[in-house]
Amino acid sequence: MQIQFCGAAREVTGSAHLLTLDDGYKILLDCGLYQGRNKEMEDFNENFIFKPESVDCLLLSHAHIDHSGRIPKLVKDGFRGQIYATHATRSLCAIMLLDSAFIQEKDAEYFNKKRGKFGEGKQPLYTRADVKPAMERFVGLPYEHWERIHPNVEVLYRDAGHILGSANVTLRIKRADGTTTTFGFSGDIGRPNRPILRDPQPMPPCDYIICESTYGDREHDLPPNEIERFLKIIKDTCVEKRGKLLIPAFSLGRTQEIVHMLDQLENAGRLPKIKVFVDSPLAVNATTVFGAHPECYDAELQEYMLTDDNPFGFNELTYTQSVEESKALNYLKGPAIIISASGMMNAGRSKHHLRNTMGSPKNTIFIVGYCSPETPGGKLRAGASGLKLYGDYHELRAEVVIMDSFSAHGDRSEMIDFLAGQQDTCKKIFLVHGDIERMEAFGAVLKENDFREWVAPTLEQTIEL
Repeated sequence: MQIQFCGAAREVTGSAHLLTLDDGYKILLDCGLYQGRNKEMEDFNENFIFKPESVDCLLLSHAHIDHSGRIPKLVKDGFRGQIYATHATRSLCAIMLLDSAFIQEKDAEYFNKKRGKFGEGKQPLYTRADVKPAMERFVGLPYEHWERIHPNVEVLYRDAGHILGSANVTLRIKRADGTTTTFGFSGDIGRPNRPILRDPQPMPPCDYIICESTYGDREHDLPPNEIERFLKIIKDTCVEKRGKLLIPAFSLGRTQEIVHMLDQLENAGRLPKIKVFVDSPLAVNATTVFGAHPECYDAELQEYMLTDDNPFGFNELTYTQSVEESKALNYLKGPAIIISASGMMNAGRSKHHLRNTMGSPKNTIFIVGYCSPETPGGKLRAGASGLKLYGDYHELRAEVVIMDSFSAHGDRSEMIDFLAGQQDTCKKIFLVHGDIERMEAFGAVLKENDFREWVAPTLEQTIEL
């Protein structure tokens, strides 16, 4: 049996890992899109390291595009197996992959129009028409149930607490010599004590584990009084300065968490009478999916819904879908809260809102998550005094506030807590989904906590188990 690392190897995106069993059966863990600007990775999305037609099944951890975004291309290029995912992940992928295809179509259209007849034509990785045959291969699985997917393989999904439907994956594999190997894949490890979702559930004891390392070198802000700090930012910006509060947030997960916090403040009579806009068609659709999967909610939200059956909506909240509605926000007079994708402000409607809000000292840009260093969000996090957007330089006069406690990824201590108890059985941990500096930092913490061996595999590396 062997594992080959086909993505997210010393990178934070593009998750894909190929497990080949003793009998040749091939299991792909995730099939994510690379999202970044590393020159060495520019051909990654177009070319699979393996032959898609040789893969027998795909086990998907969750719906984020850096874990699921190449699935339509996988099917388009010859994959004919089943795609296993939780029921909520399957629902979210139906909208996430269509959105990804639409963005790729528009990007190709813009590129070809800009290059004109003198440039080479650009094609999207896949189109919206390619999403339907991919979705037809999905099989929904529940949490906490061992499912046999092959005569020698059983799989268990447990709640990862990262986003709606997210899961860690455990495989019980019968080997050619009659022994059983237990193989774990953490997916993205969520955080305990966050609103909406249940806490991350640990995997059973494993012989080998693929583990994320995104925040392996740091601890997040402490969550106590998080809602109080959020309310203070709202009052300072929208009440005292009469400005606009721009919250760039990923459409899936972060947006719903922020909206729910606003809903709580509204129900408690503490939210000032300010217009709130969620300006992202994908966020609107994702919020609908959230409403359809209460089985993923934690006990606190289920209790909250006894008095408020819509935890993602209140009187002053407007969900905008059309381009015209989005553009109208640029001319909005007076204070407002605008929640818009993308979270890194490198694309989508939030990039337009950034251009229109960053020039006024009345306004605040509230960054609530990780941003790649090369993105506008990353540059603002690093202290940039201005940004070049859409070909023009814009000076930063708005206030920038950063609050990392909103992160959906577990920090160093939370990941160690998730792995607690695996020291007795785990022979080797493979660190993925992080840069090498964070992997080395987290590897040192693993050693301090009595784990036997950790490895930071390189892209395309194959390791015998």
